Amino acid sequence: MLGEREAVVLQATPFQVHGVPHFDVTLGFSDRSVVSARLGAESVPEGLAQGDRVLASLAMNMVVAIRRPDPE
Repeated sequence: MLGEREAVVLQATPFQVHGVPHFDVTLGFSDRSVVSARLGAESVPEGLAQGDRVLASLAMNMVVAIRRPDPE
């Protein structure tokens, strides 16, 4: 299953592995489900913070990237 779902960032914690930036991210979805993901910085929008509304890209029900919605 591939797709995107709207979510709210519940937590975004930056960290580094061998000097390479990563994020532990927890997202809440409208059905009240909560998902955590560990993503490289290239898969997370700059300045991501708690409370941000985002679109989560999913593959096999795992978050593989996060982006901000396109402005309307």
